[in-house]
Amino acid sequence: MAVYTEVPDEELASFIAGYDIGGLVSCKGIAEGVENSNYLLQTDAGRFILTLYEKRVNEADLPFFLALMTHLAKNGISTPLPVKARDGESLRRLAGRPAVLVTFLEGMSARRPNAEQCGQLGEALAKLHEAGRSFTSHSRINALGPHGWRPLLERSGPAANSVQAGLYSFADEELLHLERNWPTGLPAGIIHADLFPDNVFFLKGALSGIIDLYFACNDLLAYDLAICLNAWCFEPDYAFNQTKGRALIAGYERVRRLTDGEIAALPVLCRGSALRFMLTRLYDWLNVPPGALVKPHDPMAYYRRLRTHQKVASAAEYGAVR
Repeated sequence: MAVYTEVPDEELASFIAGYDIGGLVSCKGIAEGVENSNYLLQTDAGRFILTLYEKRVNEADLPFFLALMTHLAKNGISTPLPVKARDGESLRRLAGRPAVLVTFLEGMSARRPNAEQCGQLGEALAKLHEAGRSFTSHSRINALGPHGWRPLLERSGPAANSVQAGLYSFADEELLHLERNWPTGLPAGIIHADLFPDNVFFLKGALSGIIDLYFACNDLLAYDLAICLNAWCFEPDYAFNQTKGRALIAGYERVRRLTDGEIAALPVLCRGSALRFMLTRLYDWLNVPPGALVKPHDPMAYYRRLRTHQKVASAAEYGAVR
């Protein structure tokens, strides 16, 4: 989440008047994240999140995201639910941007996830995958999947070397490896594709909600698990915590057992996940819009993760047990 687009008071009041949620009490910009403009609203009816979709989000994808959020919420997954305006529509426009109001989820994200939280996250991820099996009304290709990584690198170009000497060549060589070795034929379905700790809430020790489904798509289920291993199981010194990895994988398998092929593919899937986030963070690091209330993430955090994955011989090093 972030704030790129400022909303004039008069426009916001007119927008809120289109809903049956009472009058606006307060509005506060949310600075976390890097993708869309987000505000926490307090109205007479409670708290809501207002999202204005920025340029990286394809407006044509929004019906997919909103339908998925509604489907998951109706199938036992605690996710924000799009709020319909009086005209029956949840997708509207505000300040020249597509905009959606969604329900507010209680809880706090874990700044330093522990093994117990990793286990709960694994269960929640598998439940999301299982709930997604019946979501057949829409589909979406992963625009930031392997076919999108080389264009991402080229958009940063030689400027990558201003972040670290030789970074462009390093990424190019890794891309060649992944293009030759990316797995096919593994179980696929709906994935979250961005399930970082700040997108998961806990309340009184229990996982209470999953937010920010605006990268969700159809892709390999185990790739989603690899994203989580990267996001949840590394320590501040970039050492992989196998105890957390084992808890995350075990939690996932309490709901959905991984195939042998998925287990074998985890090292390359983790490398691909690390490269994907290194490349998107690299581009954002080099292209922060002037005046944006946003703090770009350091791409080198995922460079260091990637270097760790390059040394991994088997999924056992992540805590996978067979």
